[in-house]
Amino acid sequence: MNENNDSFIIDIKQHKTVHSQAGKTLLESIELQNIDVHYHCREGFCGACRTKLICGEVKYLNDPLAYIDDDEILPCCCVPISNIEIELS
Repeated sequence: MNENNDSFIIDIKQHKTVHSQAGKTLLESIELQNIDVHYHCREGFCGACRTKLICGEVKYLNDPLAYIDDDEILPCCCVPISNIEIELS
């Protein structure tokens, strides 16, 4: 999380704004808000949760093996390191 252990803002286009949860991946933080995200493996292998990152930065907990474009992230295996804006597929 950030230096003050505060959560980061996750602005989800066409949904709502939520906060990241300490110790949770981006996918888990979004799911805690009852927002459906398509996924399969939860480990960055399949790419099913591929999401567009509009702005902000994330850190991967493990290197994803699925192919992603420069403007995409895999919420199943990353955490925000700044406020972010995303668009779910």
